[in-house]
Amino acid sequence: MSTPAKVLAPGELRRVQQRAARGRFAARNNVMVLLSFKAGLRACEIAGLDWTMVLGPSGRVGHSLMVGSGIAKNGRARRLPLHEELRAALELLNKLQGRPHAGPIVQSQRGGRMRARSVVNWFKLLYDQAGLSGCSSHSGRRTFITLSARLISRAGGSLRDVQELAGHSDLSTTQRYIEGDRDAQRKLVAML
Repeated sequence: MSTPAKVLAPGELRRVQQRAARGRFAARNNVMVLLSFKAGLRACEIAGLDWTMVLGPSGRVGHSLMVGSGIAKNGRARRLPLHEELRAALELLNKLQGRPHAGPIVQSQRGGRMRARSVVNWFKLLYDQAGLSGCSSHSGRRTFITLSARLISRAGGSLRDVQELAGHSDLSTTQRYIEGDRDAQRKLVAML
């Protein structure tokens, strides 16, 4: 069994975002990082995401994104609320791309759709450049699921909500993504 992708701490995520913000593809890169960390998307979903999946009837970025069955693992379509930072980044990218109503959100350097394998490779290079080991394209997704699980009780939800956001058919799959927190465990035991 392979080692699970690293869950990033807030400071590490900031380092990744700062590194991604360099160069002429900074707006696209920021969207890729946020789709991973703030929406929990897989590499294949990031690659397959189309403007029709995020734009509302007005042609502006809506408040949710639709992961269509054609790009979701096992065809498990789902609708996700958009984090405000991701929504703003998508709005900027849409503007910079000339306000398209359709077509790939994440484009390659040549302007076509980025392939899932290219997204995986892009994240690997980004983490290497940021000096982070143990990371993969799944690190953002795993961080998203872990943080969601830790915060869900504050939102009045349950792990079932995290499972639905992740697009997992079984709660046990979602649980495998969640990294434990030793400090929280110590506090919990002290409260007993």
